[in-house]
Amino acid sequence: MTAVPEGAVPEGASPRERAAAGRELRGAVPRSGHAEYTPAPDRADPVELIEEQSARRIPELVPLRYGRMLESPFRFYRGAAAIMAADLAAAPATGLTAQLCGDAHLLNFRLLASPERRLLFDLNDFDETLPGPWEWDVKRLATSLVIAGRENGFDAAVRSDIVRTAGASYREQLRRYAGMRTLDVWYARADMEDVRAAEAGRLGRTGRGRLAGTMDKARSRDTLQAFRKLVRVAGGRPHFVADPPLIMPLDTLLPGAEGERTAELLRGLVQGYARTLRSDHRSLLEQYRVVDMARKVVGVGSVGTRCWIVLLVGKDADDPLLLQAKEAGESVLAAHTAPSRCTNQGERVVRGQRLMQSASDIFLGWQRTTGFDGRQRDFYVRQLRDWKGIVETRVMVPRGMRRLAALCGSTLARAHARSGDRIAIAAYLGSGDVFDRALAQFAERYADQNERDYQALVEAVGAGRVTAEPG
Repeated sequence: MTAVPEGAVPEGASPRERAAAGRELRGAVPRSGHAEYTPAPDRADPVELIEEQSARRIPELVPLRYGRMLESPFRFYRGAAAIMAADLAAAPATGLTAQLCGDAHLLNFRLLASPERRLLFDLNDFDETLPGPWEWDVKRLATSLVIAGRENGFDAAVRSDIVRTAGASYREQLRRYAGMRTLDVWYARADMEDVRAAEAGRLGRTGRGRLAGTMDKARSRDTLQAFRKLVRVAGGRPHFVADPPLIMPLDTLLPGAEGERTAELLRGLVQGYARTLRSDHRSLLEQYRVVDMARKVVGVGSVGTRCWIVLLVGKDADDPLLLQAKEAGESVLAAHTAPSRCTNQGERVVRGQRLMQSASDIFLGWQRTTGFDGRQRDFYVRQLRDWKGIVETRVMVPRGMRRLAALCGSTLARAHARSGDRIAIAAYLGSGDVFDRALAQFAERYADQNERDYQALVEAVGAGRVTAEPG
């Protein structure tokens, strides 16, 4: 468990007392101290930590996970949330907690659709969400910026400037939230039309064009686009097209009686999960019927977890809805934080997502199933695609990544302000750049550690300790 100051903020304290408590924490946990990172003497073997996760996954997909992690230090970092969680837990923390993403790396900030069909910028992946020290999310974001900057050939001074920009954005936004009414904080969001207007004077012609293209592409990535890409209609019946091993239709993956039993189980999952939706959204879902299913490989760190995509249709085959049911395991933060209030891991993911996101998918819910092996597994369900867009960091120049870092920092501040003590955290951080500079130093040091861990996996594959396949 992390060493945290006891009684950081008195219960029921006034805003003035909360701010005073936040400033007082600087004595126990100096802001400059966040620059430090030294591997613990008993630090676990990083490959062992990855293997422990893999032991709970679909065996034939595990080599694909390693193959994806081997592609680059950044791809490795995306799959190494458990390693970093253990390292962060060994360091002092402020004791000020918020609902954490748990894996707040750069590419988990994306363009998403609100139920009102507005394009937003927000956090995306909540597989590891749990309450915990706010600084863990900030440090994971900062380190990802350094690793992405190294991939792009940015020098150390440029990388430091980018991370300090993210830190300043987080700090300054929290200070703004500290002075706002609670409801105003709750309703805050990053609408991409507002972002584009604010950035118009700062971006050159190329930058403005790239931003507009990213927004247009995100709007095109919806259910109909996924349907056209993944589904074919034969004999009047739509069905998923195989793309082994990434997409395996159920009747191909498990032919015969086993496939029929699994189909029945998945239909039950969809029917049961509907009870976790809002009543009007549940009524909407009831207007669709399940027609096909497939297993899908997703992400980097998630490869090997059980993930199903389910095709439903409404009035006819031209009226599709694609849902994704993804297995939810224990958060990588669980060993280092207070126990979750949720006994269902899918519920943990959904409740964390609803708390941190400014707007969530109307079909987001959870369900527990019992497989034919007698094991219970938790799932969360959402739409497969609903205006999702990702920023291509590999083609970014320093100015573009700096602006992205600022947007990510302010977005993370908004997510933390919804559940954490925004007044105490803002007072702790203060108006100066002490924390920002410390964050930049930490990120460089931990990026070095990530490269060492990446090399350890390379060597493990070379020695035959683990098997990797191209992803």
